[in-house]
Amino acid sequence: MSAPVKKNDRLTVYIEDLTHDGNGVAKVDGYPLFIQGALPSETAEIHVVKTLKNYGFAKVVEILEPSSDRVDAPCEYFKQCGGCQLQHLSYEGQLKWKENMVRNVMQRIGKIDAPVLPVKGMEEPWHYRNKAQIPFSSNEAGQAIAGFYKTKSHSIVDMERCLIQTGEADAILAGLKKELAEIGVRPYNELSHEGMLRHVVVRKARATGEVMVVLVTKKKKFPQKDAAVATIQKLVPNVTSIMQNVNSDKTNVIFGDETVNLWGKDIIIDTIGDVRFEISARSFYQVNPEQTEVLYKQALDYANLQGDERVIDAYCGIGTISLFLAQQAKAVMGVEIVPQAIEDAKRNAALNGFTNTYFEAGPAEEVIPRWYEEGKEADVLVVDPPRKGCDEALLKTILEQRPKRVVYVSCNPATLARDLRILEDGGYQTQEIQPVDMFPHSTHVEVVTELTLKERS
Repeated sequence: MSAPVKKNDRLTVYIEDLTHDGNGVAKVDGYPLFIQGALPSETAEIHVVKTLKNYGFAKVVEILEPSSDRVDAPCEYFKQCGGCQLQHLSYEGQLKWKENMVRNVMQRIGKIDAPVLPVKGMEEPWHYRNKAQIPFSSNEAGQAIAGFYKTKSHSIVDMERCLIQTGEADAILAGLKKELAEIGVRPYNELSHEGMLRHVVVRKARATGEVMVVLVTKKKKFPQKDAAVATIQKLVPNVTSIMQNVNSDKTNVIFGDETVNLWGKDIIIDTIGDVRFEISARSFYQVNPEQTEVLYKQALDYANLQGDERVIDAYCGIGTISLFLAQQAKAVMGVEIVPQAIEDAKRNAALNGFTNTYFEAGPAEEVIPRWYEEGKEADVLVVDPPRKGCDEALLKTILEQRPKRVVYVSCNPATLARDLRILEDGGYQTQEIQPVDMFPHSTHVEVVTELTLKERS
C-alpha cells in the first residue's frame, strides 16, 4: 500500500508527540510524518520532503496554532547545530515531556506500572557542561573554523559561544581559532587528512574551578607547543593543566592512545557531594556535576543502606557511584570492562581514604558470577549500563543470585523498560522510577529505578 502523502505535498497537521531526536510527530491516515521544529499540541502547515513505505519527513512552513510551551530559542546557532534539540520548548515543557516520555515507554515496552515521579530538573539549566569537545577545521578560504557538528553530519557550524558550555570553553572556541595562524598551527582537514589540530577538549571542575585544556593533534611532534601554551594561558587565565593527545588515525574518534603533559598538572580535581575525584584527559566523568550529585543521591536513597550491607556496582566506571555508596555501606565491589577506569577508581578510593572498596577490571557478566562463586555475595546490586542496557548474562546472574535490592541507573528509558520486564518476571518488584534531567535542552533523560525482591510464596 502506498503512502497517503507524497513528496512536496503541503498539508495542515496536528502534532501529537516528539521523537527521541526532537522532531514533531503527526499522522496522516495513520502514516507518521516526522517534522523538524514542530512541538506537541501544535497545528502546522508542513511541506513533505521525503516519503518511505512506513513513514515520511516534513518541514514546517508555518506554525498556525503554537504550543503554549513554545519559546524563542536563545541560541543563534540552534537551527544549525546538533547539540541541542529542545531550546524552542520551555524548560517546564521539556521536563513535562520527559516525564510523559518515560511513563509511556515504561508502559508500552515493559508493561511496568510503578509510579514515575516528576523529573528532577535544574534551577539554572544553562552553562552546565563541564566538558566541551570542540572540533577544529578550515573553510574553503583556509581560515580556521571551530564549533559543533550539524545534526547527523560531520559539517562544523562555525561558532563563537555555546549556551550550555562553560565560559572557559567559549574563550577557547572564539579565541583559539583566531590565534592559530599567528602561532603557525594548521587546523586538521578530515577529508584530506592534513593539518595538525583536530580537537580541543576543555574540562572544568565545578568545585575547585580547575581547568584542563587538551589539544588533540595529528602528530606528536609539535614545534609550536610553547606558543600554543602561551595562547591558551592568555585565553583562559585560570587554566591549571594543558595536555596534548596524539591521534594520527583516519577516524572520527576524538582521542588517540598517547597523552603528554605540555604544562601544569596531569589531572584536575572535582568533588561530587563529599567525594573527591581526579580527572585526567581521558577520564570518564559525568558532564553535569550539579545533576550528577542529584542522580547519585537518588541512587543512594534507593539503595537504603544501613551500614552493614555488601554492595556490587556493575559498570562502575571510575568509581563515582561506588564511592558514594561506600560512605554508607560495609563494603562495595565495583567492576568495569575498561582497565584504565578501574585504575582511576582505585586511585579515587585512595584519594578519599576509603578502605571498604574493591575494584576489578573485566566484563560484569563474567566477573560478578565468579564473585558469587567465591562467596562474595551482595545485599544490594547497582547497575549503570551503557545505552544498550544490561547484558543478558548479567540479568540472568541477578535472577539467580537474588540480591534483596537492585538500583538501576539508566541513560536509555527504552532498554531500561525492557530490562525491568525481565527482572519483574524473575521475581523483582519495581517500586519507583525517578527521572533526572542531566542534559537540559536535549531529548536525553537519566532514570534511577528502585527494585526489591518479592517474597517467595
